[in-house]
Amino acid sequence: MKNFVLLTFLLGLANLGAAMSASGQDSTQIRIRKTADFQIDGTGDNAGWAKASWVPITIQESAGRLLATQTKMLYSDTGLYFLFQCEDQQLTATIQEDFGALFKEDVVEVFIWPDPSVPIYYEYELSPLNYELIILVPNINGRFHGWKPWSYKGNSRVQHATSVQGGEKKSGSAVKGWTAEFFIPYRLLSPMVVSPPTSGTQWRGNLYRIDYDQGYTTWSWQKTSGSFHEYKKFGVWIFE
Repeated sequence: MKNFVLLTFLLGLANLGAAMSASGQDSTQIRIRKTADFQIDGTGDNAGWAKASWVPITIQESAGRLLATQTKMLYSDTGLYFLFQCEDQQLTATIQEDFGALFKEDVVEVFIWPDPSVPIYYEYELSPLNYELIILVPNINGRFHGWKPWSYKGNSRVQHATSVQGGEKKSGSAVKGWTAEFFIPYRLLSPMVVSPPTSGTQWRGNLYRIDYDQGYTTWSWQKTSGSFHEYKKFGVWIFE
């Protein structure tokens, strides 16, 4: 099943941009469909994902081969679901602890800005080895700093899992791709999120990937001039 997901991803990505253009879809927006809660396992095989369309995350800065990346999003009454599919050649990932400097190795990242009236947003990172980093980022006139969650347990924890295609899930392994799947509960996003989004609610956000196979390569949904923390360039997430 994993190989089928990867094949579908690679075949579909080539036509995705043209299809979006033909449909007139706004590339600065993602419409997020609602789902019942489900258990994640890092494969993206749950039937709930059929409700969401793939969104391409394109190269921003390249140091080698143009590897493909795409993502899906869903929301429920209790939180947000994210799925990343990343074409890859090698897992450049040695960090084996949560809240480490994951951005210095292969990683996917989500930035969530529920309340654009204040320059504060959430950053979530997940490595192919399934280690995570979650921080709250105050960004005052371009000066930003990340703060770890204080009470990170129980229903406030992110559910996360990863899987690998074409190789082993270990540092330095030759692979064909990897999948990241995670669920971020609204409880963790308090007090900026006091109630679940409803149809028509709009948040701002961005989606990223970093890879170090042949040097520093980055992907972004909404392009920045270098720093991922250019929050005024975030796109719009519309909850259906």
